[in-house]
Amino acid sequence: MNGVRVRFAPSPTGALHIGGVRTALFNYLFAKKHGGTFILRIEDTDENRFVPWAEKYIVDALEWLGIQADEGPVNGGEFAPYRQSERKDIYSEYAMKLVEEGKAYYAFDTAEELNVLREKLKAAKASSLNYNAVSRVQMKNSLTLSDDDVQNRIDSGEPYVIRINIPLKEEIRFQDQVRGWVVVQSSTLDDKVLLKSDGMPTYHLANIVDDHLMGITHVIRGEEWLPSAPLHVILYNYFEWTAPMFAHLPLLLKPDGNGKLSKRDAEKHGFPIFPLQWLDGDKKVQGFRESGYYPEAVLNFIALLGWNPGGEQEIFGMKELIDLFTIEKVHKSGAKFDIQKANWFNEHYLGVKDEKSIARQLVADVEDKGLTIDDDVSVELVQLLKDRVTFESELLPLAKFYFEEPISYDDDLVSKKWTAQAVNVLAEFASRVESYENGSIDDFKSILMNVLDKQDVKMGKVMPALRLSITGETTGPDLMGMIKILGGHRVSQRILKAINSLADRVID
Repeated sequence: MNGVRVRFAPSPTGALHIGGVRTALFNYLFAKKHGGTFILRIEDTDENRFVPWAEKYIVDALEWLGIQADEGPVNGGEFAPYRQSERKDIYSEYAMKLVEEGKAYYAFDTAEELNVLREKLKAAKASSLNYNAVSRVQMKNSLTLSDDDVQNRIDSGEPYVIRINIPLKEEIRFQDQVRGWVVVQSSTLDDKVLLKSDGMPTYHLANIVDDHLMGITHVIRGEEWLPSAPLHVILYNYFEWTAPMFAHLPLLLKPDGNGKLSKRDAEKHGFPIFPLQWLDGDKKVQGFRESGYYPEAVLNFIALLGWNPGGEQEIFGMKELIDLFTIEKVHKSGAKFDIQKANWFNEHYLGVKDEKSIARQLVADVEDKGLTIDDDVSVELVQLLKDRVTFESELLPLAKFYFEEPISYDDDLVSKKWTAQAVNVLAEFASRVESYENGSIDDFKSILMNVLDKQDVKMGKVMPALRLSITGETTGPDLMGMIKILGGHRVSQRILKAINSLADRVID
């Protein structure tokens, strides 16, 4: 077992937050940069919050983004199983070892008893309950009870947990690759539960044991785990194991930079926060995929949330990210979640995407509406419209000019631009292009210019009226591009319809 080994270890308790996706990506990039191994481990020890389909969601999300685990619950590996619920016996063995060495102890306090003590402290306006070297002497545990009493309680089946025995006065020091040296006094730490009364380990024990047994060399995780790191360092010392290098990634912040990004913020501002759609009760919460984002755009976006290789370049493919990624370039401060930047990335990848591929999706969207379109026309529409949209789904609404004739005309434009001069030019243009079906944009433009020259009219006097007659609107895609796609006959018919419909509204 040599080289860099990192892991992404999510809990299957709900949808995968985009912050978790970034953690997975940074671990993946770091592993691939160093020719190492990226492991997916499912930390499913929280039975109360376990969601059966969440693991598949995690796997599907990473697969959509191109983050492929070298080892994990799907493809296995030398250190299987990769679900903590299937490794239960391993953890109890290590918890008992700590108890035997006096580094952990049995605690028999019930949840009700602990709550009563909390309320007493609250009423006395004292500090909140910390189960530590000071308070543990008032509790029911193997440090305050006799050995016989402890054994009798265990033999009788009385529930207990195993807590770590934190030293009272000790300096815990470790180096974080993002934040430098971190120093914490042990007196500020709780005697955290390592093994719960149901025999399942807590995160603190399970992740330490698994990281050691799986040969994890670097633990790259979110900043929210930084307060737990000193406890983990103590556990490594207790087991006399070499701790991995730690790197705690900066928080993802709200768009305004004030506070941690949450699902509520995403709902408030109307942007996705999960990679894929998630069913929250009866409510479907749209993910980035269902919102129309390309996976490469999402990857590019989240890679630059809290990391930057330096320089002006912003567009990076996966291979470039692997080549450039270093922990040293990860920022300490939180990263604002700017959805407009995500949109910008998506526009870029839409712009360089194969037009025939986009056109196939447009055809599918058209057929879903009960309409039909030729493949060649769909490609032309993509070429005309793609620079005006952020998502492929926005193409069809802009393409409605191809399927629908105007049923009304913009009143404001009619009152200002529907002049007799414009109508005369439009009528002659309609006559000339009526049988002109396969012309290019330049052909149609040449015909229009010829009519304008003949009638001695400036183009600006006619173009708004020409657009109005074809689409009924004041703005839209390139006008000559639309005319070319529609063909001379349909253009002619629309112009004549507008002339007839607006005959009583012509202005001098």
